[in-house]
Amino acid sequence: MSDKIQIKLPDGLTREIQPGATAAELAGSISEGLKRNAVAAEINGTIKDLSTGLKNGDTVRILTSKNPETLEILRHSAAHVMAQAVQRLFPNAKIAIGPTIENGFYYDFDIPDHSLSSEDLPKIEEEMNKIVQEKQTFERREIKNVQEMLTDLREKGEIYKAELLMEYASQNPTLYVCKKDGNDVWNDFCRGPHVPHSGFIKAFKLLSTAGAYWRGDENNKMLQRIYATAFWNKDDLKNYLHMLEEAEKRDHRKLSNQLDLFSIKDEVGPGLVLWHPALAIVREEIENYWRTEHRKRGYVIVNTPHMAKKQLWDISGHTEFYDDNMYYLNVEEDRDYILKPMNCPFHMLIYKSKRHSYRNLPIRMAELGTVYRKERSGTLHGLSRVRGFTQDDAHIFCTPGQFVQEIHNIIEFVDDTLKLFDMSYEVELSTRPEEFVGELENWNRAESGLKDALEQKNINYELNEGDGAFYGPKIDFKLKDAIGRTWQAATIQLDFNLPIRFDLKYTDKDGSLQTPVMLHRVIFGSLERFAGALIEHYAGAFPTWLSPSQAMIVPISDKHLEFADSVFKKMKENGIRVEIDDRSESMNYKIREAQNRKIPYMLVIGDKEIEAGSLAVRARGKGQIGMIKVDEFISGLKTEIETRGKNTV
Repeated sequence: MSDKIQIKLPDGLTREIQPGATAAELAGSISEGLKRNAVAAEINGTIKDLSTGLKNGDTVRILTSKNPETLEILRHSAAHVMAQAVQRLFPNAKIAIGPTIENGFYYDFDIPDHSLSSEDLPKIEEEMNKIVQEKQTFERREIKNVQEMLTDLREKGEIYKAELLMEYASQNPTLYVCKKDGNDVWNDFCRGPHVPHSGFIKAFKLLSTAGAYWRGDENNKMLQRIYATAFWNKDDLKNYLHMLEEAEKRDHRKLSNQLDLFSIKDEVGPGLVLWHPALAIVREEIENYWRTEHRKRGYVIVNTPHMAKKQLWDISGHTEFYDDNMYYLNVEEDRDYILKPMNCPFHMLIYKSKRHSYRNLPIRMAELGTVYRKERSGTLHGLSRVRGFTQDDAHIFCTPGQFVQEIHNIIEFVDDTLKLFDMSYEVELSTRPEEFVGELENWNRAESGLKDALEQKNINYELNEGDGAFYGPKIDFKLKDAIGRTWQAATIQLDFNLPIRFDLKYTDKDGSLQTPVMLHRVIFGSLERFAGALIEHYAGAFPTWLSPSQAMIVPISDKHLEFADSVFKKMKENGIRVEIDDRSESMNYKIREAQNRKIPYMLVIGDKEIEAGSLAVRARGKGQIGMIKVDEFISGLKTEIETRGKNTV
């Protein structure tokens, strides 16, 4: 009888190995190439180090750099290498935390005698390369004696590591040790897994430095953070760095300064946006589209107050589950009011203000409602994260038999809208969070309903466990911009709970009173964030129908002003947003100015144009188009604007 153990492989086959063999040894038994390229192993559904010992009956999948889940392992290991390099260069540096994040990783440091700057990053990279060349191994160790380690950490001044160890002492904390030539050279607490050795880390870049409060708490000490990224190969790193350069050019805050789009003033407060005339036009066009489409799709439009008594938010559950994010106001003595963080309680009260029959449902109620949420000042970012913003909010009240079709309708609405802005999207389904209102049975019904709706539409989605709202699961649409970045946009939330809390009813076919199902949904998310995404997606060069200024008339000299003015008036009469540059500057200077402002069309007028009753048309991104009759150009431009770019001049 064999004394070997049986391991199940992904292809359904089994393999016999020696008892106590590691995942690395299993990889070697399959092929030398797999052993050489192996990074980690998925053992019974959990990703672990290759050094993990295997047991009889384990199901094992060997992972290489071709498996997307290993990129996070690489970055986590690169973070440890970076922290070690920093402590080599700055021996007084103490480490805090160093997690992976989307597209990279960071580490926080307390360096009492040095302030990190961009000039330090090449030196740290150089030291990291030395550690990479040393091929230091990553060894996982269980901490047997927590008290002994705490004493050691405090003696070394590693106060942040000591605090973390105390916090996780009851959860069997583990330590990862970097070993060079068999000797311990560095360590930090970590769940892992890690790459087998530092030699796997070949393509990395330190990106920037920043300040960060310990634990994100403004009452704690400010630490120094280094942001970085890593990829499996240099081509991927190069492409990512190119994307970052593009993103820097497209930064909506930078473009706002160039194009005079918005501002956030100290006198008003952080996270509160002033929309300047140019961006206000973009917003107006988006709102016009929004209103037209909602009425076409059977919505009624409502408006609700910016604040309400605390009692309303007690009923909805916000004071219990969302209290830290709300602004309280003392409007009357001993009576608290709250600036609304959401619009849904108001819409439920509008629904409740009259009786409803199943024949009336669904009722689709929409509002461009401005809400206020208490965001930490350190998290605020241009238009992307603010404290006051306008949601293109809607709530649909329907019967249990109607909500799947309503979700289909919303998905089609989202799809039509994002196509209008030349954006694709990805979809996530977020399920019940740890803290929630309502019964589990209703949550299960809601999650199943959202899954059914997505699957019936044949939409691929990622499952985002535990990230639903406190009152219901949700579908999130992450729009993709011109350089491949994702932005949070549309959301659909299926809610069986709040209609119960507000005692909403409708009369069913048999005369009984039933509770409606409610769908919460936004298409843009917030006008602020969507505007920020659009600025970066288009790099400030809005399509003509959205552009604050759609055409610039450029008379070559003063003698051409009279004809230019007649064209200007005619275009204005046709609803075109047009300007005339009558300054005493050269034609080339005026054209450059219009190009810098990213105006879609520049219309040059000189002697030839006046004689022919035409315009010398230059189009943004295309250059000189040629001579076009005034009426012909105006007609074509009107069509382009009215069809939102489906037909162009």
